[in-house]
Amino acid sequence: MTEGTGDPFHFVRAVTRHALFWPALTLVLLLALDVAHRSDFLKVTVMNGHLFGAPIDILIHASPLIIVSLGMTLVIATRGVDISVGTVVAIAGASAAMLLSDDPARVPTALAACLAVGLLAGAWNGLLVAFVGMQPIIATLILMVAGRGVAQLLTDGQIIPISGTWYLRLGDGYLATVPCSVWIAIAATALTALLVNGTALGLFIRSIGINPVATRLVGLRSAAVVFGVYVFCGVCAALAGVLISSNVRSADGNNAGLLLELDAILAVTLGGTSLAGGRFSLGGTVLGALIIQTLTYTTYSIGVPPEATLVVKAVVVLVVTIIQSAAARDLFLHLIRRGIAAGRVKSVDSVGEAVK
Repeated sequence: MTEGTGDPFHFVRAVTRHALFWPALTLVLLLALDVAHRSDFLKVTVMNGHLFGAPIDILIHASPLIIVSLGMTLVIATRGVDISVGTVVAIAGASAAMLLSDDPARVPTALAACLAVGLLAGAWNGLLVAFVGMQPIIATLILMVAGRGVAQLLTDGQIIPISGTWYLRLGDGYLATVPCSVWIAIAATALTALLVNGTALGLFIRSIGINPVATRLVGLRSAAVVFGVYVFCGVCAALAGVLISSNVRSADGNNAGLLLELDAILAVTLGGTSLAGGRFSLGGTVLGALIIQTLTYTTYSIGVPPEATLVVKAVVVLVVTIIQSAAARDLFLHLIRRGIAAGRVKSVDSVGEAVK
C-alpha cells in the first residue's frame, strides 16, 4: 500500500516526522511522570503577587539555557559549535559584580559591560572561525580555557555577592506576576525568530550549513554571516550570565556556567537541529531546553541520588535521540504494521475455526 490517502499509517508517519513531535512528546511524558509522582505538580498559584509552583521554577531555571541555546542553534546551523558559552556566562557575571561592588546603582553600566563582554567574545570566536579559518571547536576551546581564567582573575577566585537592586530583579523579580527572566527569554526567542524568519538571514544560515562552498560561489558573504552568528551567540551567553548571576545574587568565576555549553548543545540537538548544519528549529530548541531542565527537576523530585543524576540524564537523552532518528521511526511503524497484520490473520483464523 502506498503512502497515499489509503495508507492508514500516512497520518501517523506525517505526524511523527514533524520536527516538534518527539521533543513535545518527551516533555509531555516527563511532566506526566512528575504528575504521577506528585499529583499537584502542575498546580500554579499566586503568592505574594506572583506566580508560584513547580512549572514556574522550571521556567525560571530554563530561561538562561533557552537564551544560550538560541545562539547555539544558529552557530550549529552553520556547521559550527561554540563551547565557550559557559565561560562567557562566568565573565559577564564577574564583570557585573565588579562594577556593582563599587556602586550598586550602576546597573545600566553593568548591563552594558556584560553585553560588551559577550559581543567581544563572539567577535573573537567569529574572527577565528570566519576569517582565519580555524576549526570552530578549536577556536572556541581557546576562549573556553582562557576565559575561565579571566573570570577567576576578575573574582580573585572568590564568590562575589551582588547587591544592585534593579540588577537582581532581572533574575528573581516579577512583572505582571510572571518572572522577569521568563519575559526576557520570551523576548529573546521572539527577536531571534524575527531575525531568521522575517529576514533573509535564516535562508543565508541554512544555505551556509547545507553547502558553504556553493554559497560563497554565488556571491553571498558567508564569512560575514558566520561572524555575525558567533557574535549573536556571545551576546546570548552574556545575557544568560546576567540572569544567572542575578538569580543567585553572586558571581562565581569557578563554577558559573560550568558545562552549560553541553546542555545547550543537547537542547539544540533534542530540538531537531542537525549537527551537520543547514536544518534548525528555534521552537525545537526551546522545547529541548525545557526537556533538560524538566529532566533535572524530575530526577531530584523522584528521589534519584545526586551521584546518579547525570547518568539518568544521559540515558534519557540517548533514548530520545535514538527515537528521533528516521531509522527508529521506520522500525517503529514496521513493528506496528506487523502487529496489526498478525492480529488480522489471527482474526481470520478464528472466524474460520468458528465456521467449521
